Amino acid sequence: MLNKYFYITLFLFFTLNIQAQTPYVKVGIEVLKDQNFKALEGKRVGLVTNPTGIDINFTSTIDILHQAANVNLTALYGPEHGARGDTDAGAHVDSYLDKTTGLNVFSLYGKTRKPTPKMLENVDVIVYDIQDIGVRSYTFISTLGLVMEAAAENGKEVIVLDRPNPLGGKKVEGNIVMEGYFSFVSQFPIPYIYGLTVGELAYMMNHEGWLKGGKKCKLKVIPMKGWKRSMRFQDTGRAWVPSSPHIPNVQTAELYPATGIIGELEASFIGIGYTLPFGVFASEWINGLKYAEALNALHLDGVHFRQITFTPYYKDKKGKKLYGVQVYITDYDKVRLSEIQFHALAVLKDLYPDKDLFAGKENRFNMFDKVCGTDLIRTNFTKNYLFDDVKPYWRKDEEAFRKKSAVYMMYR
Repeated sequence: MLNKYFYITLFLFFTLNIQAQTPYVKVGIEVLKDQNFKALEGKRVGLVTNPTGIDINFTSTIDILHQAANVNLTALYGPEHGARGDTDAGAHVDSYLDKTTGLNVFSLYGKTRKPTPKMLENVDVIVYDIQDIGVRSYTFISTLGLVMEAAAENGKEVIVLDRPNPLGGKKVEGNIVMEGYFSFVSQFPIPYIYGLTVGELAYMMNHEGWLKGGKKCKLKVIPMKGWKRSMRFQDTGRAWVPSSPHIPNVQTAELYPATGIIGELEASFIGIGYTLPFGVFASEWINGLKYAEALNALHLDGVHFRQITFTPYYKDKKGKKLYGVQVYITDYDKVRLSEIQFHALAVLKDLYPDKDLFAGKENRFNMFDKVCGTDLIRTNFTKNYLFDDVKPYWRKDEEAFRKKSAVYMMYR
């Protein structure tokens, strides 16, 4: 009996010890803290962040900087969804006082998306700490670009606290934005999936002259420790905090580029309004079994489709039973994430020639084109509803961007 308890105790000791020593990627805020906030000493600090700006103990970067004895945090700035994450997608955010710190929270997703001189008059350095998802249309990188522009124009420094790209550092997919289609959802000449961390992208924006008028700001990036380009977020040892209301987990972050473009035509079609946002293709008139069989018959690398039936809880299809497929990534290294949605549209048109997801959605074409970075994807695809008609254009810039961006990569 004694031996039995001895071995159980020994097993628990080693198990807990291994768990305690499980490595995790240190993000920028933790590295900055390890450096005793030296980069911020003697400066008035403004912070652009949201609920994803936390350390490994789930402490907000707001509170970390506010409580640090040698940091003078003087202002907060809220992007889309707000600094505390209490605003829906697309909803304007008003400026307000933060209840915890008593500091002004200036909205960067309301009357202005770029900090005004008045918003910056009480800061010397702007710190940026937001978890992104590695897709061009996700608006936080656009906020970063405008913050950098304002800093350049007003003589302020920018410090980016780097975080992992949840799509990893190797995937690059999609065309670069065409002239005339730059917008808040496609603000820079980068592919749809760009394969850089936010810190690396900041360096590229600055040095490539992408800020307004080719201006450059004084920029510093606090790099991570332990991150590698081959890592998915699941490999980082960190918990995922919802980066926006419809990106509740890292699986959704990976599916966002696989379905999100179609969502510009009809949000409910990709699961917005149900518990699987960006995870399905579904409508009232689809035979889910036939749709799944037809999609799986394409033998697309790294993805599988399963029949699904569900009833949305909100949005335009609330209370209506929808039928379709759920998307499963089975081989992340092989899958072409952004192309899944075009194959889904092509198969749907083949199964239902009289149905057209674009029909009657002319008021959504502008946003669809902005997200694609061109109108050529829509106009060429809808001629025959074949991905092969747009495949050369969609892929044309990928290799050139890989080479161009390599010089800005801080991790291997």
